[in-house]
Amino acid sequence: MAAKVELKHNNAENQNEETWQVSTWTHRAWLATGCAAVLFSLAKSLHLLTLQSRASTRPWLESIAAAMIGYAAADLASGVYHWAIDNYGGPETPIFGSQIDDFQGHHHQPWAITNRQLANNLYLPAVYATAAIFPISLLAGDPALLAFVGVFAGFALFCQQFHAWAHTPKRKLPPLVVALQNAGIILAPPKHAAHHRPPYNNNYCIVSGAWNGFLDRSGFFVGLEVVLHRVFGYRPRSWGGPKSHTIK
Repeated sequence: MAAKVELKHNNAENQNEETWQVSTWTHRAWLATGCAAVLFSLAKSLHLLTLQSRASTRPWLESIAAAMIGYAAADLASGVYHWAIDNYGGPETPIFGSQIDDFQGHHHQPWAITNRQLANNLYLPAVYATAAIFPISLLAGDPALLAFVGVFAGFALFCQQFHAWAHTPKRKLPPLVVALQNAGIILAPPKHAAHHRPPYNNNYCIVSGAWNGFLDRSGFFVGLEVVLHRVFGYRPRSWGGPKSHTIK
């Protein structure tokens, strides 16, 4: 009888362990909605550019520049967000608690993210992207703004997948993904590996990682931590060393 109870308990644990990796239809629906929001913004930008380009090429140049800025801004935003949830809050934090919990667990088992299915890994960013993009896309009439919003949101939405690929052996990745990593367009493993070594307080950006060098050398995040500690008394987990990443 005891053996049966123990077996049942182990099966339940295995089932729970597998469940957090599997995409549900809700996850897939949110990912599809988020992707649709991004594509709608970009498509509307292209449509407006087609109408406006008859008079001048300036809208095209402005929109291309806006798209490049959106790409760079997404990398920076991913670093700020990653730094924030790595260092502050906990599982009980409203809205962001589950992601904070996931990221703390990620420091103990970095490889586990590679086992999560696509929609399971991206549905939360897709929720945020959908809520933010659709109102802007419906109301905005500036192709440059729409290009910025679409590119920024698209890369921000998929940054967690770029993060997962940075933990995946290259032999298991599609050739296109490896090519994008090698070109520095998306996060490459060497640019992220330092984040998983003591003192665990650098290389936070996970779109391309292009901002990491500047942010770490300038002490940008350390400065923010000092300000938050002095003004609000909030002490970041990174100040406590490796043990600070233990899930509370």
